[in-house]
Amino acid sequence: MDKIAIISDIHGNLEALNNVFKDIKERHIDKIFCLGDIVAKGTHQEECVKLIKDNCEVVLKGNCDVYFASKIDRKTKTEIELKRIDWIDSKLSNESKAFLKSLPYSFEFFLSGRLVRLFHATPEKINGFIGNIDTLERLHSLFLPSENTVSNEKADIVVYGHIHTPFMQKIYNRTIINAGSVGNAIDVFRNIDKDANVKNTTIANYVILSGKYDSKDINEKISFEMVNVPYDIEKE
Repeated sequence: MDKIAIISDIHGNLEALNNVFKDIKERHIDKIFCLGDIVAKGTHQEECVKLIKDNCEVVLKGNCDVYFASKIDRKTKTEIELKRIDWIDSKLSNESKAFLKSLPYSFEFFLSGRLVRLFHATPEKINGFIGNIDTLERLHSLFLPSENTVSNEKADIVVYGHIHTPFMQKIYNRTIINAGSVGNAIDVFRNIDKDANVKNTTIANYVILSGKYDSKDINEKISFEMVNVPYDIEKE
């Protein structure tokens, strides 16, 4: 079986990214696809862009990548927001910004007879939001094509990022997978009386798809694995 590692939402977290790449290498996975949001939030913007360029076969754009690769409207920002924006911007070279600006929106391939579609947030919007608990209608919309997708076919499997919370859901004989976040994993459902150890959440997440790459034979085996990789948060 062919194995594909899908990572997303690195957000300048070099320590997390290095540990994820180390884990992928130990599993002997050759194909790495990135769903975007390489930059913003963390402290190692340039280093993460370079690592993604050097190690990922497919790289898609995320909303943060688009934001910092574009001219920012400074008139609508507060002084505090501008300081944060300027600090992140100072960590990115013009070459990296050009790379981020050039990234495609979506990518598609067949795996064991299933059409797999990748994008950052939704087929329609780079910053759209569909959570792990949502209406069936909105969840189903993730499978639909748009002017941003490679084909006009309805996908069998979609893998996206953006919400920073890994999950898998099956509806209508189709599969939704969120790859979570390498550098900024979160859990929106919190309760002081019910919470387990927060280290169950504050780790790097990614997904492995296994199957016959580029095959349209639906009788081939296929599997999905969600991976959690610890890293030194204090060091980062």
